[in-house]
Amino acid sequence: MRYPSGTPKGGSMAIRTVGVAIKPGVPRAAAAACDLAKLLAQRGLESLFDPAAAAAVGTSGCPRAELASRADLIVVLGGDGTLLAVARAVDERATPILGINLGTLGFLAEVSVDEMEPALARALAGELQVEERMRLEVEHLRAGATRHRYRALNDAVITNRGALARIIDLEAHADGQLVTTYHADGLIVATPTGSTAYSLSAGGPILLPGVASFLLTPICPHTLTQRPLVLPDGARLELVVHALGGEVQLTVDGQEGGRLEDGDRVRVRRSEHSVRLLVAPLRSRFDVLRSKLRWGER
Repeated sequence: MRYPSGTPKGGSMAIRTVGVAIKPGVPRAAAAACDLAKLLAQRGLESLFDPAAAAAVGTSGCPRAELASRADLIVVLGGDGTLLAVARAVDERATPILGINLGTLGFLAEVSVDEMEPALARALAGELQVEERMRLEVEHLRAGATRHRYRALNDAVITNRGALARIIDLEAHADGQLVTTYHADGLIVATPTGSTAYSLSAGGPILLPGVASFLLTPICPHTLTQRPLVLPDGARLELVVHALGGEVQLTVDGQEGGRLEDGDRVRVRRSEHSVRLLVAPLRSRFDVLRSKLRWGER
């Protein structure tokens, strides 16, 4: 198999152990996990299940971090949110991920559940392409000391979560140079992968996964000339929070984060550790966009 999981790029390896992770509390995901367990057993492969998948199959499970460390391939049954959570558990490992979409949109988990069996067969045969998806290292500092570090596959978002809507002033610097001070409801720092998520809803551009860049998309800017900005992937971004009152929040991939105070800084740079997704080679990125966003339909 040609997937670079634990081998030099361009090397080969056999898949012997497959991890299965599902979205908890979704009957369709539980049913798909049972079907997948049967397919893997028929092929004589070892299966590992996260707690939700294990409950559905009726076996013992293991934490996702352990699953990621032991499996040669992880199959995610759910939507983009489930895949984002699994990618966080994979952390710095090179374990490839195959996303099976059980929802309606799904840009990351782009294989439908009806395509699960043939997609699995092609994955085991090494016939799916590996896409290296960049991530962002996000660091939250207060008074010069690091409070938290995160890793984002989609985006890092600064917003006001208070009951009263207040504009936030965010002073942005790239490579030590002042970019501007955003006067807005918030700011999205998104990867190319995340360009089709919250950033798209806020008016940001779509970036193809291979574009070496990340983007800044202001949320409802007070000044209409403050438009989305694309930065090269080597840029080092620093955001200084100026917010008197309100509850300013940093949210990473919609799943983790913390509260920001006036004067806090958020530093963002490209991570050295990408996420490896398996995609069908016959389905172009434009096919996916037309299908998901219904381009060209009347």
